[in-house]
Amino acid sequence: MGMDTDEQQANDAETAGVIARPPFLFLAALVLGLVWDRLLPLPFPVPGADLVHWLIGGALILVGLALAVAGIRNFSRAGTPVQGYKPTRALVTAGIHGWTRNPIYLGMFLIYGGIGLAAQSPWVLMITVPLAITISYGVVAREEAYLERRFSDDYRNYRNRVRRWL
Repeated sequence: MGMDTDEQQANDAETAGVIARPPFLFLAALVLGLVWDRLLPLPFPVPGADLVHWLIGGALILVGLALAVAGIRNFSRAGTPVQGYKPTRALVTAGIHGWTRNPIYLGMFLIYGGIGLAAQSPWVLMITVPLAITISYGVVAREEAYLERRFSDDYRNYRNRVRRWL
């Protein structure tokens, strides 16, 4: 049985209702970590030369950028917005989304970790744990519940086939 027009319009206007836009959460965590580095300096726990930290951090940043760009490109090709405050128009399951359900967030975590390593910031790296909890429960869980409401069995089948992160 199909949805009536009022129900379809309500469904089209619904969004995931995430706690905040993820780029802002990552940026806030990064700024907080860098400020704490200045106010409460700690020794960096990973030994190595500055160049090693920059090379590994740079590699993480590049891989993260590639993942995020691939995810954004998939959304654009499917004609669905990347921004979580806009209704999703299509369930994207191909390309990088066939490997991980959250390539953009995974990319953001790699970029964030790469910056923390390159900057040799213990606080940025320690804040990764609360950031991951916030993203998992305040963003991803809400998006997944929304996608299940919106796409029902199609989303459940996709979720059962493809891992959330790796």
